[in-house]
Amino acid sequence: MAQVTASAERVVNAPADRVRAAVADYETTRPTILTEHYSDYAVRSGGQGAGTTVHWKLSATQKRVRDVLAEVTQPAPDQLVERDMNSSMVTTWTVTPAGDAASTVTITTRWNGAGGIGGFFERAFAPKGLKRIYDGVLANLDAAVRG
Repeated sequence: MAQVTASAERVVNAPADRVRAAVADYETTRPTILTEHYSDYAVRSGGQGAGTTVHWKLSATQKRVRDVLAEVTQPAPDQLVERDMNSSMVTTWTVTPAGDAASTVTITTRWNGAGGIGGFFERAFAPKGLKRIYDGVLANLDAAVRG
């Protein structure tokens, strides 16, 4: 099994502290920035940053639906890490300043991919598909923190 990595990055037009607060807000902001690829979103405990447990289903394709139950930690002030308790998937959100009034937001997801021919196709296509989904989430985040 090889590790698969998908990543997306965007400069968001808001200061880093505002963007970090929005990313960590699993109760109010997060459900509003998710794309149509997400369903069954529910905060199970917490709701603000580290200590939150949150559930969603991610439909990468019509046939590929991942049931995620994530525990959130904050290993550094500029990072939130979502560890899926149902799989090896780990998603890291990083928010760094890009000047006084903007921030760079990076979403990186890693997981242990399948072996064989299925794993080959997963490594070839899953990162591109997930990047497209994350590009939409980041565009929605940008709009949310500006509004």
